[in-house]
Amino acid sequence: MRTDPTWGIRLKLSKSDRHHTWSEDEIAQFEAFHPVGLKARLALALGLYTAQRRGDVVRIGRQHIRNGVLTLRQQKTGATLAIPVHPALQAVLEATPVGHLTLLTTKTGKSYASNDFSEQFRSWCDAASLPPHCVFHGPRKAALTRLADAGCASHQIAAISGHKSLKLIEHYTRAADQARLAMAKTMGTQKCRTRANLCVETIERLTKKRRVRTQTGSMGLISAAPCAAPQARVCL
Repeated sequence: MRTDPTWGIRLKLSKSDRHHTWSEDEIAQFEAFHPVGLKARLALALGLYTAQRRGDVVRIGRQHIRNGVLTLRQQKTGATLAIPVHPALQAVLEATPVGHLTLLTTKTGKSYASNDFSEQFRSWCDAASLPPHCVFHGPRKAALTRLADAGCASHQIAAISGHKSLKLIEHYTRAADQARLAMAKTMGTQKCRTRANLCVETIERLTKKRRVRTQTGSMGLISAAPCAAPQARVCL
């Protein structure tokens, strides 16, 4: 073909897919620079342990938490969610001075507008020497990744994140399933190699004994090595 029919066609990605998912190392780096008790650490914890968007996180207040459950109505979807408060988030909440109406407030005690919060969070990331692609939506995606890695099904994750479509959630669960299968395969291979090595060692030991017994005139162990050999073939 002289021309490529797909030339110039751009695939439209969902807005969420454009954001970088924070790695565990990046999370640890932010936490190391911003210890528990600071507003920066509270902001990260809210994103990481509620899996909510920026516009919802800045509206969360003490009044939304009752008996260990955070209840909120999402701005984007209108869905009302009841999210158990993670012990790590609870520890941060107890150690951090918070505002009356919202947990996150500006230096003047006012609630954040979404864009103002993004700028503030960017400055916290810069202080922790995190790259520009580390934005606040990243901890939300990291939370989804953690839930998937923990074995949560798509509908269970959506019950926390508020996603109406399971397609985005399945992206995380597929990746988690692949990782688990790969790990299982790797561990299985390692166990198989260990068993194979034991089989080979057994064969060599029995073969050596056979030679010794043969030299001394005893034939009692001659058939031992052939019995062990099939096990080695199975393991390998």
